Amino acid sequence: MDLSVVVVTWNSRAHVLDCLRSLERGREALSMEVLVVDNASSDGTPDLVRECAPWARVIETGANLGYAGGVNRGLAASSGEAVLVLNPDCVVGADALVVFRAWMRDHPRCAVVGPRIMNPDGSVELSARSFPSAAAFLFNRYSLLTWIWPRNPWSRRYLLSDWDHASPRSVDWVSGACMWVRRAAIEQAGGMDEAYFMFNEDVDWCHAMADHGWTVDYVPAAEVLHHVGASRHRVAPRVIRERHRGMIHYYVKHHRPNVLLRALVIVVVSCRAQLMLLANAFRN
Repeated sequence: MDLSVVVVTWNSRAHVLDCLRSLERGREALSMEVLVVDNASSDGTPDLVRECAPWARVIETGANLGYAGGVNRGLAASSGEAVLVLNPDCVVGADALVVFRAWMRDHPRCAVVGPRIMNPDGSVELSARSFPSAAAFLFNRYSLLTWIWPRNPWSRRYLLSDWDHASPRSVDWVSGACMWVRRAAIEQAGGMDEAYFMFNEDVDWCHAMADHGWTVDYVPAAEVLHHVGASRHRVAPRVIRERHRGMIHYYVKHHRPNVLLRALVIVVVSCRAQLMLLANAFRN
């Protein structure tokens, strides 16, 4: 089998059918299976998928395992030569799967390939980035400091914002919203680290691939539309806490021990989380 698609859902009724329908075009060109791993949705997502996309296989975890846990459950149940890890709020472009497969065949040391991800307003999501340094935890995509000083050198390096994202290149990591992953690389590097409940598991996974000598490539000829969940509306406080807990886990796991710098990162990230929780409480 050419491809296994793993879509992890949690209360994803609003978007999941558009996501699955976008995959149907690729079923003519590739032999593929689609696995929808549901993390205990309460909105009827599994039943909706069974009714409207019966060709997809639904795996109900019985609990919210987080994104990494859901992906790993899908990996264990899949059999494709490659795995497409896909968010349920993504719509895959008509030729994207064929482009991914061709790229992998032409680049045998590539473990992960990511597409150009488009926002609903037509802008390009900066979904291919450098590994985060200590400074990147202050100057990251949603940081207040990045918003105040968008052209600062740390944000530009981390987000690769000086590059137009119009040409293919090897990068450190690509967004887990959509990543085509080689099975042989997964067998070497293992699955996602389930210590990340959500966020940062994608950069960590790409880091593991690089540690085993594989490359991660960005290929803009493949396009995906992403109805990203981040907005001006209130989100569950757990989302904010888990994002920042993941930042700390990544830093401790991948940076050389430096007691003072580690303490500074933990304090700053924790304070940032508290500020975001406060701001979130006042959103509509």
